[in-house]
Amino acid sequence: MSLFKKVTDFAKSPQGKKAIDQAKRYASDPKNKAKIEQVKNRFLGGGKSK
Repeated sequence: MSLFKKVTDFAKSPQGKKAIDQAKRYASDPKNKAKIEQVKNRFLGGGKSK
């Protein structure tokens, strides 16, 4: 079974739906949005250069 199929199956399961809902609630909090943006910038090169 491919990894994508496993992820898709999990997302459709009750546990997956609960995890997705929890992630959406976490991401909608303004404090968490700022944290997510910082991590995203670090990985995409938007942070400070060394």
